Amino acid sequence: MADTARRFRWLLHVDLDQFQVSVERLRSPELVDVAVIVGGNGDPTEARKVVTCASYEARDVGVRAGMPLRAAYRKLPGAVYLPLDVPAYDVASGEVMAVLRSFGHPVEVWGWDEAYVGVNPIPHDGGVDAAGPEVDDARIRQTAHEIRAAVLARNGLACSIGVSDNKQRAKMATGFAKKSADDKVFLLDSRNWLTVMGDKPCRDLWSVGPKTAAKLSARGVDTVNQLIATPREELIETFGPHQGNWLYVLCRGGGDSTITEEPWLARSHSKSRTFPVDLVDQEEMRRAAQALARDVLDQVLAQERVVFRVAVTLRTSTFFTRTKSRKLPAPTTVYDQIEPVVVALLDGFERDRPVRLLGVRLDLVTDDADGDAATEGD
Repeated sequence: MADTARRFRWLLHVDLDQFQVSVERLRSPELVDVAVIVGGNGDPTEARKVVTCASYEARDVGVRAGMPLRAAYRKLPGAVYLPLDVPAYDVASGEVMAVLRSFGHPVEVWGWDEAYVGVNPIPHDGGVDAAGPEVDDARIRQTAHEIRAAVLARNGLACSIGVSDNKQRAKMATGFAKKSADDKVFLLDSRNWLTVMGDKPCRDLWSVGPKTAAKLSARGVDTVNQLIATPREELIETFGPHQGNWLYVLCRGGGDSTITEEPWLARSHSKSRTFPVDLVDQEEMRRAAQALARDVLDQVLAQERVVFRVAVTLRTSTFFTRTKSRKLPAPTTVYDQIEPVVVALLDGFERDRPVRLLGVRLDLVTDDADGDAATEGD
């Protein structure tokens, strides 16, 4: 990680739309336009499991992330329920972040599906930066559209982008970008802050939760304009010095304009294939898995990395999805040492339905890779 954060004139908040669902649709295109809910192990009747991601079709009937899966099932029993596939999302997210970095601007990752991109550095002394001239509105919008187009073309994933001069305001701008029918890019800064946000409820401010909004409402403060009109001393009296000062800054559109860039190294590579005709022949499945393993290993070799664990994902015609993984006896880049493990994992699945999708993942050695014993699991 860099020793110090760096300030930027522009911060772009890139937010991938319905990320987990979108990754699943790339693997199973027939899920496009179908209500899809991702969470737990894919069983909507399982207790104490929640929705991680819901497609827009599911959201339209009230299904939301964080909702118990059982509650989602009561609202939408006909949806396709899929298990959370963390490694697959890690791979997809890493590939998107690589595309963002390809533009040459610093990137700060905030999760699978969101990151900040810093454009036009601000020198510490306030002078002219050697990196280039000031980036104007037209150019920063063009950059945002170029990023959106590149992520869609290279990763098959749609994103919305909020543009501003700090992280908090950029994050809020993304909310407006998502509501845009076509553009999916929104610029929010000091010039349009009051016009756009002044009459909005305080709850619409980034980081203002329901409890804070309720406290403000109890004092007659319901909108951003009313919060701006509230003296700093009153906010500190109600919320304490830290939160009170933060609310004073936040409602005026202030925030953090820094990017802390972290070095990134892929933890795994994977590839899946959805078959035009569901597979029922075991030997045909083996050949498909072997081909996938060879393709993924080619990616690994191109990056001069080493494999220490193998995983196979299988999805049946009923969208029942499972993953099995196994640690190799020793790290390797030799196909003949990886292929038998892929086949063994595939043969270990119990199947009573045709198979529509197979995937192979190769986990890579990193400095913090553990030395646990070989494992196999769902």
